[in-house]
Amino acid sequence: MRRAIFPGSFDPLTLGHYDIIKRGITLFDELFIAIGINADKKYMFTLEERQKFIVEAFKDEPKIKVVTYEGLTVDFCKEVDADFILRGLRNPGDFEFEKAIAHTNRKLSEIETVFLLTSSGKSYISSSIVRDVIRNGGNYKGLVPDTVVVTGHRS
Repeated sequence: MRRAIFPGSFDPLTLGHYDIIKRGITLFDELFIAIGINADKKYMFTLEERQKFIVEAFKDEPKIKVVTYEGLTVDFCKEVDADFILRGLRNPGDFEFEKAIAHTNRKLSEIETVFLLTSSGKSYISSSIVRDVIRNGGNYKGLVPDTVVVTGHRS
């Protein structure tokens, strides 16, 4: 079985993430969307909200499991018996950053990283841009799946 994890904070899930996940499930038998928990990071959305956005977006996809994890991604891969890490690339900056992480992960473990280029119409979308749009009261609907719903004022 080809099992992969797609790690991230997903704060929030964007159409860029959604694109990579939809295309990634064609490559793997099982795909864990792994929400990393970092106690030092301040999130706009709670862990429960982020999980709900993802679970609802992929509720009809049996190959996807939504999980949370702490610690090293390679350790989590061992825990769930995943041989691959799936990552999306939007631009050359992403590539340089992700390449260093992939090399480190390969040094720590036998894990392979698979890169997919984000579809051209979504390559400008990032969670930080979406959070900025939300914070400033902008229309975020064209940047996230319909399952991402903002309630109340966010700071």
